[in-house]
Amino acid sequence: MAQMTMIQAINNALDVELGLNKDVLVFGEDVGHNGGVFRATDGLQKKHGKDRVFDTPLAESGIMGLATGLAMQGFRPVPEIQFFGFVFEAMDEIAGQAARMRYRTNGRFTCPLVVRSPFGGGVKTPEMHADSLEGLFLQTPGVRVVIPSNPYDAKGLLISAIRNNDPVIFLEHMKLYRSIRAEVPEEAYTVPLDKANVVREGKDLTVIAYGAMVHTALKSADELAKRGVQAEVIDLRSISPIDIDTIVTSIKKTHRAMVVQEAQRSAGAAAEIIAQINEHAIYHLEGPVLRITPPDTVYPFAQIEDEWIPDSKQVLAGMDKALSL
Repeated sequence: MAQMTMIQAINNALDVELGLNKDVLVFGEDVGHNGGVFRATDGLQKKHGKDRVFDTPLAESGIMGLATGLAMQGFRPVPEIQFFGFVFEAMDEIAGQAARMRYRTNGRFTCPLVVRSPFGGGVKTPEMHADSLEGLFLQTPGVRVVIPSNPYDAKGLLISAIRNNDPVIFLEHMKLYRSIRAEVPEEAYTVPLDKANVVREGKDLTVIAYGAMVHTALKSADELAKRGVQAEVIDLRSISPIDIDTIVTSIKKTHRAMVVQEAQRSAGAAAEIIAQINEHAIYHLEGPVLRITPPDTVYPFAQIEDEWIPDSKQVLAGMDKALSL
């Protein structure tokens, strides 16, 4: 195994799948010769050719229209939206076309495409670059939303997404691109879609998170453990669909729960998770399920984003409150 950052693991996953399947295509703004704004596709055009890895105009609607058409014709496109804050221009193609294709054609056509896009705060990007817009797709049937928190999962989940026959939104938190390393096999492997991962065992409180907030939750759980209280941390990995079975199994053990997300408070993944917990596990709870989120405001300018994004102190305070109710 090699030590890889998340960006290296993503590059390796694309390299592997381009080599194994001639129908895999990678395209987007500056992903060819330049290797992408974060170098996620660095070297892939030189290795696999300009017909397989290529640049597009700066037009997200065109990128997704091309991807949808290619997917319907048997290709497995992996288009990149350069930053997820620009996804609004591609919403019709994703939610109105790709997501509905299997249903609309009664299974005659599928749409096996993977929309890769960086998102998330903590790196002081300009406006509309860091927005956490994953909640927009929770009400879009037919689309999976996958958000890895570490290099090993990033490679395995991306390969699984490319091999899947339905559209997948694959979101990559910018703060995680080069901040952590892990052992990652250089050969092909998969991590199952739609399956959460218990990344820290505990008996007193279930903490549910995804993306960069997994690491914030783990840091807070380590602080809590110094007092002899053990929080169990669940990395969702997929927020659509949500692996409610893993969550319920944990709550049956801990009897208390909280959710941490970087997106704004209302109508996001945290709200859906809490609703499903109430449907499936309310009789196992000894207190209300809490959520730690930023406020319901526009994502702030870089100068104050550290005050907006939940940190380990806020999460720890939430843990204390959840345990006291």
